[in-house]
Amino acid sequence: MATTSEIEWTEMTWNPVTGCRKISQGCKHCYAERMAKRLLAMGSDRYENGFEPTLHHDLIDLPRRWKKPRVIFVNSMSDLFQEEVPEEFISGVFDTMVACPQHTFQILTKRSERLLELSAALPWPTNVWMGVSVEDNRVVERVRDLARVPAKVRFLSCEPLIGPLDQLPLRGIHWVIVGGESGPGARPMNPEWVESIYGQCQRHGTAFFFKQWGGVRKDKTGRELHGRTYDEMPLIAVA
Repeated sequence: MATTSEIEWTEMTWNPVTGCRKISQGCKHCYAERMAKRLLAMGSDRYENGFEPTLHHDLIDLPRRWKKPRVIFVNSMSDLFQEEVPEEFISGVFDTMVACPQHTFQILTKRSERLLELSAALPWPTNVWMGVSVEDNRVVERVRDLARVPAKVRFLSCEPLIGPLDQLPLRGIHWVIVGGESGPGARPMNPEWVESIYGQCQRHGTAFFFKQWGGVRKDKTGRELHGRTYDEMPLIAVA
């Protein structure tokens, strides 16, 4: 199960795991949960369990079939490091990424503690970018966990940004994505929160990507900041 993606910072998605459990306020209006319900209603076999965590063993090797280099968001419909995913399955996903150096793989998790716990046993080639989702100051510890993971590129997704992040520990972080919540019930994003993160990235030399203002109709609010778009990507670097 792989599809081209409309997410601005990637090219396609690969979902060997689907479904997840909510663990913080950033999960409240989960877009993946809404999509899973829609796909279940459409009769998709992959979503017969709805949004319950589900492993798709037959998809672990899928990227090995793709010869053309691609930027791939891993598990856009789930979280690879949730407790329901066994260590052996995570290792299998990493084995595939190691075997496909032509691709760039982007992984996001909210389970930074488990990520850190398992990180020493996992390979970290330069084509695997590891990130954590950070929606407000209540979960900023995820950034500190990520900074201790030996990934060559470490990044933050501050989306949905639902509160201030005025003191991000950006040492060892190569890229920050910022975006407002979108869709039904979207919580508003204060422009001051965005400006604060932008300023911190400028001071630390961290690549800054502004994804969207969000809102119920994100197509109407757009993604311009300071009268322009910010599409910076991280340099491949060892911290």
